Amino acid sequence: MPANIDEDFITRRPVAPLGLIPLESIKAIGKKVDNYLVDWRSDRPIDHLDTYDREHYAGNTYIIEAQCPRFGSGEAKATLGDSIRGLDIYILVDVMNYSLTYKIFGNENHMSPDDHYADLKRVISAIAGKAQRVNVILPFLYESRQHKKSQRESLDCAVALQELVTMGVDNIITFDAHDPRVMNSIPLHGFESIRPAYQFIKGICKKVKDLEIDPDHLMIISPDEGAMDRAVYMANVLGVDVGMFYKRRDYSKIVNGRNPIVAHEFLGDDVEGKDVIIIDDMIASGESMIDVARQLKQRKAGRIFAVATFGLFTSGLDSFDKAVEEGVIYKVVTTNLVYQSPELLSRDYYISCDMSKYIALIIDTLNHDCSLSSLLEPSVRINRLLEKYKAGKN
Repeated sequence: MPANIDEDFITRRPVAPLGLIPLESIKAIGKKVDNYLVDWRSDRPIDHLDTYDREHYAGNTYIIEAQCPRFGSGEAKATLGDSIRGLDIYILVDVMNYSLTYKIFGNENHMSPDDHYADLKRVISAIAGKAQRVNVILPFLYESRQHKKSQRESLDCAVALQELVTMGVDNIITFDAHDPRVMNSIPLHGFESIRPAYQFIKGICKKVKDLEIDPDHLMIISPDEGAMDRAVYMANVLGVDVGMFYKRRDYSKIVNGRNPIVAHEFLGDDVEGKDVIIIDDMIASGESMIDVARQLKQRKAGRIFAVATFGLFTSGLDSFDKAVEEGVIYKVVTTNLVYQSPELLSRDYYISCDMSKYIALIIDTLNHDCSLSSLLEPSVRINRLLEKYKAGKN
């Protein structure tokens, strides 16, 4: 049993027998999550469970195979490989996995976020209300970058959330939503946006053994005002200072769907000689992150860690390769919550933070109808990790 699970946890009955449906886009993580759950539940006492729950609690796997085959026209359907009647279902999907392809009129087409979202709805439709409860885990929240309206434009994320709950989804779990206020679109349903601060710190401490975590040697930087609360939280738990850049944009133009950045302006203490962690929710093209790193280097900062929950790298890795070669960036740190290309995993400067155990903990906790508070607030675990790191035991 994981060390951070409350002792009362093992006396709680599950909501219903557990079922996992990892779609093709997230099969690797889904298998790891399943392995954790099988391992934990095989060792737990089940005397408090009734006969039905005992039969379904510990098993060799909780995965229910789901397929979304496509016709030559590009249309598709969802099929389930086993019964889901009465189960507590958790559907996992990575809407950013562009590596998957399908044929449409003989042409190969890479799956887009829209394609993955459509497959998610197909699976929910195939469940057809027969499950006890349906929970969706969207590590990258679909259309989360389109989270607010400023003129005559669509509000895609809010519409998608409303569509899912209308289809019968009870809980939606995501990580580091671009703007978690989008949950206001479904105020009567479960929505959790979880930040992987602990996994970031653990990943860095595991790979970098000479980091001095104190205000004289380390600083946390927000690359813009939107990421400030992430930076403040990490700075507080690490006990270091925080700084911020804000973006000056040209609102008379739109380039690649956004107003181009004219300059980054810095607010904060002196960074000279300090290692710096730049933290954000995502690295898209990486242009903004690298520009901030260059400005910090001009201010004589030490090693620079580019940290983000989602590493999309929409413009490839050349700019990061160059930044590392020039000494502008020391390490790039992201999670495996979205697809990681073989090229990315091959880079020596890249640190991948595995989130599969964390997802398994969340599923296990929700299946027992227990509070997620201890998982959502990782400061105790972070402090324990830092004590071991400073003592040289990590």
